[in-house]
Amino acid sequence: MNLEQLIEVIKRDPEHARNFVAWHVLPAQAATYHPFPPDADPRLLAALAGRGIHHLYSHQAESIGSIGRGENTVIVTPTASGKTLCYNFPILDAILHDPTTRALYLFPTKALAQDQVNEIYEIIETLGGDINSFTYDGDTAPAARQAIREAGHIVVTNPDMLHTGILPHHTKWVKLFENLKYVVIDEIHHYRGVFGSHLANVVRRLRRICRFYGSDPVFICCSATIANPLELATAIIGDTAVLVDRSGAPRGQRHIALYNPSVVNEPLGIRQSSRLAATSLARRLLANSIQTIVFARSRIAAEVIVTYLKQHLPRLAHRIRGYRGGYLPRQRREIEAGLRDGQVLGVVSTNALELGIDIGQLQSCIICGFPGTIASTWQQMGRAGRRSELSLAILVADSTPADQYLMHNPEYFFGSSPEQALVNPNNLYILTAHLKCAAFELPFVEGEQFGVETTTEILEFLAEEGLLKRAGNRWYWSAESFPAEEISLRSAASDNFVIVDTTDTEPRVIGEMDRFGARTMLHDNAIYLHESQQYHVDRLDWEEMKAYVHRVDADYFTDANLAVKLRVLEELQQTNLGSARVAHGEVSVTAMATIYKKIKLHTHENIGWGKIRLPEEELHTAAYWVSVRPEAGQSPEEIETGLLGAGHLLTHAASLFLMCDRRDLHSTVEVRSPHTGQPTLFIYDHYPGGIGLAEKLYQQHGAVVDAALRILDHCPCTNGCPACVGVYRTNQDNAKELGERWLTLLREGGADRGSALPPQAGPKQTATS
Repeated sequence: MNLEQLIEVIKRDPEHARNFVAWHVLPAQAATYHPFPPDADPRLLAALAGRGIHHLYSHQAESIGSIGRGENTVIVTPTASGKTLCYNFPILDAILHDPTTRALYLFPTKALAQDQVNEIYEIIETLGGDINSFTYDGDTAPAARQAIREAGHIVVTNPDMLHTGILPHHTKWVKLFENLKYVVIDEIHHYRGVFGSHLANVVRRLRRICRFYGSDPVFICCSATIANPLELATAIIGDTAVLVDRSGAPRGQRHIALYNPSVVNEPLGIRQSSRLAATSLARRLLANSIQTIVFARSRIAAEVIVTYLKQHLPRLAHRIRGYRGGYLPRQRREIEAGLRDGQVLGVVSTNALELGIDIGQLQSCIICGFPGTIASTWQQMGRAGRRSELSLAILVADSTPADQYLMHNPEYFFGSSPEQALVNPNNLYILTAHLKCAAFELPFVEGEQFGVETTTEILEFLAEEGLLKRAGNRWYWSAESFPAEEISLRSAASDNFVIVDTTDTEPRVIGEMDRFGARTMLHDNAIYLHESQQYHVDRLDWEEMKAYVHRVDADYFTDANLAVKLRVLEELQQTNLGSARVAHGEVSVTAMATIYKKIKLHTHENIGWGKIRLPEEELHTAAYWVSVRPEAGQSPEEIETGLLGAGHLLTHAASLFLMCDRRDLHSTVEVRSPHTGQPTLFIYDHYPGGIGLAEKLYQQHGAVVDAALRILDHCPCTNGCPACVGVYRTNQDNAKELGERWLTLLREGGADRGSALPPQAGPKQTATS
């Protein structure tokens, strides 16, 4: 049975048909071609012709034209639309015309970097010109590094290596920086939040070094579809850019379906496992020899689904593979090659295969659980039907609030992207850390700005701390430390806790966590989850910043009570919406973990508790808050329960709009707030200094409240559950009703349903707090 026939069977199959909440068919699209530039090097045209490329798609021609004019360019077109050629063509052409030209490619992962280098190699081999392209990362042999610095026309690396291995040693890279004409930042939508804020400062350092050596490169950024690609790119590169977002690539007919597993326990709102549902769908496809990729959200989930599929399809077991982090490079290359030549019929992967690694032609894609952003979902779906043929992609939902919102609001998924990728390069913690790195690389001159007008004030502060020394009109690095090594691009603060697994004879580090999260997730006797594996925390060494854990198989998890005191430092903007008042500003959050509860899996019964003995922690960050007069007759307990439920829903709904992880936002409630005098819900950035989430949430207030209400409306539970109001946090048996009443108050306080607050002119953002 071919895919077209199988699609009709699945749509009518009683086991599955009733669970499809949306089934869209995207029509095939013919290619729009443009000719190559008339002045292109004939050798490059011949090399492309040898690969079957005789024309450019319209978006490729548009990108090449803007890059040729020296304009920073942001390219936003679908997966497999030929974005790579948008930058490879002008860069290779420029090197052929002028061999001194240099280019720097930044990719978020080593695997993607290696895959792209292989593609460049294939073109270079047929060019006949002397062009050298090298990967420079932590795996690069020391003996090869000198040759790369001297002879690399195209240096392919990642932001972390640029941060620690290239910029601090720029005197060894003189040829690169003197002749740097192009910088490519691929998959730029991945650089959001803390990571993106760090990258923006790394780019500031890069451009500063380029100016020192007399170069001014053109930046070329590629992105998945998000609401603000141009805004994100200009924030990261610190300059204007042009947007290319009309694809001219061909596309085969695509069937896109949303699948919501059946409810198996209506009072508790529990649905069939998304893993079982995804396995059932994949099984039908693989049994009919439809090459399929299944995406899972964790390594454990991927391995479980592989096991299920092999058990159900023993004759095909040798053609079904897993793919995730932790596999050896040679094994991953073998699986990728098997997918390209058809030897591998089915692969179950984490998001390791989401990015543009070449895995050839796949006919179908099953996604087990919403990946967290619509951009990632489309990226994963784009791995099927990459060669203009019919394809099928199905998103199978979990019971989480975000998944259920998508299932009941498919127009949100199929419409234009509402996701905002946010960065805050001027976060004081992040900015100061990179000012140290920049001063180590080159002395600062009086009046020089590093992104903000308050650069001099921060330099003077660092001089007072003994890290810089002022001589005349310059500041010089004077400390003995190497600042870049102390800064992780993945966190706002540098003092993270290391998690050490002592299960085996040789202890190994399995992760890290910020100080604020460590107190609730790594306290003594906590159950810590890592890639779905449970670990018991034997000891948290607060002074040494290490947590010692061992693997366990427990039937419970732990939930810590965090006594949070929030103090408003400065209110930056506020709006009255009838009886509700919405605001955002700077806050100080003081938190102390007090006790933890042992919560039984599935039933969420409280089966024990214990005390937590840790010092309190203070976090200076940004918050959004909303206060409203309570309804007459509500008790303090009912107010607290309603606000807790509303906060649980709003933080989940906000993650859909703000393109952030649910854990990036935390909430706290005050039955009578000292700041507002009314019941108040605060949602704050869980990063020192904030990364812009609170202000954007303030602007999106109406839309986010409306989304939270829709999640609640469609939840099948009776009195509230973890998929809506987080019922295990309260003893009230009407938590769902109370949460809905408070959300309605927030929505109907004068704002139109679904409206968003317009951006208002607030105080100018500075680096100081």
